[in-house]
Amino acid sequence: MKRIVIGLILGLGATIAQGDEFDVLSHDIFRPTDPLAQRSEWGLVHQGPRVNATDFAARYHWRWMYYFKAPEQLVLQPAYVGSMQVALRRLGYYCGPIDGIMSQATSDAIARMQKNYAQHVTGTLTVSVRRALNLP
Repeated sequence: MKRIVIGLILGLGATIAQGDEFDVLSHDIFRPTDPLAQRSEWGLVHQGPRVNATDFAARYHWRWMYYFKAPEQLVLQPAYVGSMQVALRRLGYYCGPIDGIMSQATSDAIARMQKNYAQHVTGTLTVSVRRALNLP
C-alpha cells in the first residue's frame, strides 16, 4: 500500500513539474504575426487603444528581414515609419498623427530622443535609434 501511495505522489509530482514547463506563449498560435508591433522585453506585443491606417500597410512577414534594410529604405515604408511614430509617442517624444510619413515632426522627435539618449543628434533614422526604439 505504501508503495502505491509513494508511486502516486512521485507520479503526481512529476506531472506537476512537467506542467510548469508548459508556457502558453511559447506556441506560435498565441504569438502575434505583426513583425513591426512594439514588443516588451519578454516579446509580448504592446496593444494600443486604436487601430491606425498604417497598421494595414504592406510589410514583411518576418521581423528579421528589416535588419538587412538600410535606413534610407525603411523611411520610405509607411508601416515602418508608423511603428516608429508609435514607439516615439509611447516614449513621449512624438505628439503628431500616426500617418506613416517621415515628416519634420517625426525628425524633431528623433532628434529629441537622440539628445536624451546621448547619441549624435541628426534627426534621422540610425541603427542606434532603431535599437533605442526596439525596432528591427
